[in-house]
Amino acid sequence: MMKLPFLTLWVCLLTFWAQAQEDTLVVKNIVYAEADGKKLQLDIYKLKQHTSPYLIVWIHGGAWHSGSKENPPLGMLEHGYALASVDFRASTEKAFPAPVHDIKAAIRFLRANAATYGYRADKIIIWGASSGGHLAALVATTNNHPTLEGTLGKYTSTSSSVQACIDFFGPTNFLTILNQSTPHGLNVRLPALAILLGKPVEQVPDLAKLASPVYQVTANAPPLFIVHGEQDIQVPINQSIELMSVYKSKNLPVQIEFIPNAGHSSPEYAKKELMNKMAGFFKGVL
Repeated sequence: MMKLPFLTLWVCLLTFWAQAQEDTLVVKNIVYAEADGKKLQLDIYKLKQHTSPYLIVWIHGGAWHSGSKENPPLGMLEHGYALASVDFRASTEKAFPAPVHDIKAAIRFLRANAATYGYRADKIIIWGASSGGHLAALVATTNNHPTLEGTLGKYTSTSSSVQACIDFFGPTNFLTILNQSTPHGLNVRLPALAILLGKPVEQVPDLAKLASPVYQVTANAPPLFIVHGEQDIQVPINQSIELMSVYKSKNLPVQIEFIPNAGHSSPEYAKKELMNKMAGFFKGVL
């Protein structure tokens, strides 16, 4: 869903945080599980003055086949959160549901080791952008889902549930997204989805439905904060509207922020005002 231009967003966030770097504790390359002979790693960021912050789990984008845990957004640290940036198997390494299995294993690890790394484990938020937004929303709406849980890592008896989700312009319905897409979006999405699902969407509709957050929302789904640019030509804005509508139909806590004039990559996504709105929402629901 996103490629190198999207990195400019996180460069803006890092610039915003440059003055606070000396106050930030970073633990890099923590191995949380191993799959197919690959060590799966994550990084943890927290401010020194916050002794017991809540935890946000960051899921990077990259059309499911690229991207990395490096340079995550740190704008929520000042609001009393720690952030764990997670790497997971790319779709070119292992098709769906492998990325979801990896992320849920990371959450189990993070919850089990909260005391070691210094954050709270009782209320974990998952946050992602673009394809990472899709994965974050899917993980959030499939708490305790037996097919998507997986058995990776040492902490299989620990909960992988999350208590809230932030979805930045992620795909949410693989059965409708192609009809909603621009020609540019289709050029990116058709091959990316075929790699993620192992086959084109039309050949695996049941798998595509399982991979779509809109079909997984239950009455117990966690609170959701959605952000989408009004000029996004890669992920249709209707994808976010669909997920919001399902949440509202079940009377679940949801807030959506439409960003005027913003495309798939924009400095607007990094603004402090947006971070403040996110923090306010989660203060209310958590």
